[in-house]
Amino acid sequence: MASDSLSAPHAKPTAWARPAAPILLFDSGVGGLTVLDEVRKLLPQAPVIYAADTAGLPYGSKTEAQIAARVSGLLGRMTERFHPRLVCIACNTASTIALGMVREVLEVPIVGTVPAIKPAAAMTRTGVIGLLGTQATIRQAYVDRLEHEFAADKLLLRHGAPGLVDAAEAKLRGEPVDGSAITGAAEALRAMPGGERIDTVVLACTHFPLLEEELGRAFGPGVRFVHGAQGIARQIERLTTGQEWSRQVPDRALFTGAGNIPDAYRAMLTHFGLRGVERF
Repeated sequence: MASDSLSAPHAKPTAWARPAAPILLFDSGVGGLTVLDEVRKLLPQAPVIYAADTAGLPYGSKTEAQIAARVSGLLGRMTERFHPRLVCIACNTASTIALGMVREVLEVPIVGTVPAIKPAAAMTRTGVIGLLGTQATIRQAYVDRLEHEFAADKLLLRHGAPGLVDAAEAKLRGEPVDGSAITGAAEALRAMPGGERIDTVVLACTHFPLLEEELGRAFGPGVRFVHGAQGIARQIERLTTGQEWSRQVPDRALFTGAGNIPDAYRAMLTHFGLRGVERF
């Protein structure tokens, strides 16, 4: 799936690769933890800062201009403060909209993520692929280009499912999951012309793999799910090959906005190796 991740073409000079320099993982919420999980498997020694823009959640209902300005502004400030060796935008919506602008303003390698349409096209046997994303992601021209390049001979059915973001966030907090959002997303894709033949579903939001078990029950047997987390992790590994790592402080999570951070979040973050939690 590496070809479905958006990445800087070349790594920056080794000055950016101080042993203690962290990887900065950025998402609108906690969905990017699915990417962190894969990064840990390949680079367990890498120091990480995980940044969740919870004050800006949800991104899917915002305009392209709002998302581009917010993401580039936040990442500019975070890069200036934390001096990461690499920034990963672990968010499909932010990547498909703001990646170009972020690369213009930041002088570090940038890895983004886009819907994993290429591997889905290789996996499908019926030729019908479902794509679940935010409303902002599914309407992007970048998705059109991916479809044209990798799935021109397939039927790609798209559905914006913002309720799945809330469901995934609730699941990680240990709260009840809104089952109607999950069944509604599956039923919406199935109801489209050709939808009864869907055998592969692209989870085009880093939140959605957190609900793969629930989505599997909603779609029924014979449907496989594909997302880009493993490919993103491999790209990060490639761009940092040969660099030294030294975790001098505990890995931590940043949350934008004001107010207390729920204890349920703190317990969940500890599970992902994020020992410190701060407001940004």
